[in-house]
Amino acid sequence: MRIGFLITARLKSTRLPLKIMKDLNGKPVIQRIVERAQEIHGIPNADIVICTSANPQDRPLIDIAEKTGVSYFLGDPDDVLKRLHDAALHHNLDYTLGITADNPLFSVEYANKIVDVIKQQRPDFIKIQGLPFGAAAWGMNVKALQTICIVKTIVDTEIWGYLIDRPELFGVITLKADKQVNRPEYRLTLDYTEDYQLINHLYTTIPFKTTLNLEKVVEYLDIHPEIAAINSLCVQLDLEQKVKEQIDKNYHEHFQEIKKIKQDVYSRKMM
Repeated sequence: MRIGFLITARLKSTRLPLKIMKDLNGKPVIQRIVERAQEIHGIPNADIVICTSANPQDRPLIDIAEKTGVSYFLGDPDDVLKRLHDAALHHNLDYTLGITADNPLFSVEYANKIVDVIKQQRPDFIKIQGLPFGAAAWGMNVKALQTICIVKTIVDTEIWGYLIDRPELFGVITLKADKQVNRPEYRLTLDYTEDYQLINHLYTTIPFKTTLNLEKVVEYLDIHPEIAAINSLCVQLDLEQKVKEQIDKNYHEHFQEIKKIKQDVYSRKMM
C-alpha cells in the first residue's frame, strides 16, 4: 500500500497576498509545511507532493519543491479535488494524507496517527476533531477521491470536506484530539494579516530545532491568552448554504446511482 502526502498550494490569495511565501523565522511558510511532512513516518520525499498549477505565478512553489527534494504536480487551477485526484493517480497512491499550504503548524503526531489508522483499518476518510483550526491533516482512500470526482456537481472545490464526510456512503473515522492539544478555539491557519502576526510570533518566540511542536504551541497560547487573541476575531470561510443544499440534493436524489458508481470504482484496479 502506497501512502502519499499532498499539499494543496496556489499563490492567488487576495486577503493575504503570497501568504504561503511569507517568512517564518528564516524560511517561507510552504517550506515549513514541507519540513513537517518530511517527518511523517513511511512517506518518502517522492510521495510528498506540492499540488499547484501551471500558472506562471505559481512557479516559486516548483522552486521550493526542487529545493526541498519533494515532488510537485501541476493540476487544475480551480478544481482542488480534481488536482488532488490527478496527483494521486500520477503518483500511483492508494491513500493520501493532505493539508492546505496555509497550515504551517499542522500536527505531525496526528498525521502519523492517520497513517496508523490507514494501515490498520483502511477506511475511506479520516478526520481529526478538536485540534486548533489549521492543525489537522486528513487522510483519504484514493478510490473515495475518485468516486467524489465522478459524482460531484460543483467545480470550485476549494472547500470540499462536505463532499466526503458522508458516513451513509463512505467509511469515515474521526480521531479525537488528546486533552493537552484539544483547543478548537485556537486558530493556526493563514488567511488574514492577524493570522500571520500570530503564527510568525510563535515561530520567532518558541524555541525549536527542526519543526515547531504543536503541544508547545498550545502550551504557549494557554499561558499567553493575549497572543491567542490576536486572530480570535478572524472568521473562517465556509461553503455557502446554497452550495451545501446543492450537494445534499445531488446525494439524496442520486444516492443509489452514486453508491453503484462507488462499488464500480472500488472493484477495479487503480488506473
